Amino acid sequence: MRKSKDFQKTVIQMRKKGFYTPKKQRKIDWSTYTLNQINDLIDTLHFIRDEVDKVHTPTKHNRVGRPPTDPGTLAKAILFLEMMSITERKGQGWIKILGPHLGIFENIDDRVLGKAYKNKEVISILEKVFQNNKTNDGKMSGDGTGLEGSRKENYETTKKKQKNYMTSIIDSREIVQQFDLGNKQECQAMHALVEYIGTELKETLLEEIKELQIALDAGFVDRKLAQIIRNSGIIPYIFPKKNNHIRAKGYPSWSKMCKKIMGDVQAWLKEYHIRSHTESFHSSFKRIFGIITKRKTLSTYTQVLCRIIHNNRRKTKYYNMINN
Repeated sequence: MRKSKDFQKTVIQMRKKGFYTPKKQRKIDWSTYTLNQINDLIDTLHFIRDEVDKVHTPTKHNRVGRPPTDPGTLAKAILFLEMMSITERKGQGWIKILGPHLGIFENIDDRVLGKAYKNKEVISILEKVFQNNKTNDGKMSGDGTGLEGSRKENYETTKKKQKNYMTSIIDSREIVQQFDLGNKQECQAMHALVEYIGTELKETLLEEIKELQIALDAGFVDRKLAQIIRNSGIIPYIFPKKNNHIRAKGYPSWSKMCKKIMGDVQAWLKEYHIRSHTESFHSSFKRIFGIITKRKTLSTYTQVLCRIIHNNRRKTKYYNMINN
């Protein structure tokens, strides 16, 4: 009981302004950033063409009548639309001009483009592109945010939950590792995301990354989640609430995390505050891509998926340029 009381006092201190000594912010290489912005259009056009072609081979149409538009072509087209933040009608015209740079050599009707957002073959291609183009530095964080579907949602004063709520896991470079888009409570959504990430990283990155970790705010205080994180081979950094106890209650990972806080609170906070990148990502994601324009659930998912692919490509390109 004494240990829990001391722990609660420490948590209260952790919440006080000025208690944590922040580390220096990561510097931006402005020359690299500027060059990345200048070449963004060319790089993205070639990225769309090459990455879709890697995961999809067009099939021959042997039936009578006009052949349907190939799913790979549609995947390229809607990736282009989301990059430019334009409607299907404007997209039809732009693709006539820039189509060859995307590997598109046919006219695509705007109605066909609209239906492509619900095409399961197209979505499957986009998910493969997403999986193939994400790396991880091991320092992850997660949070949830509402994605506005109209300008009214930005400014209304009510606390009503927004229809589109995204829970995401990113690394410290703000490259999205996984996300959930739906009506799940964010903590419950995080359970599934962590399990998926843990399985994925064990198969691909354990040899490259010495330590995997994830930082979450007090909205994710959940002993079961802390245990799921640890069982997935990831170290949890979940900011506790002031009335939390150090007792494990069947989930030893929670108790171990709390004892780590008590051992060196400043070192623990240093790792926890990587979480600020999640807030930065959500802010820039909504600022760059704007409101969600799709209304159907599947179309909304496709739109967000395309935008995340573009976010990851831009961030990856920038950090690759810095390191080379």
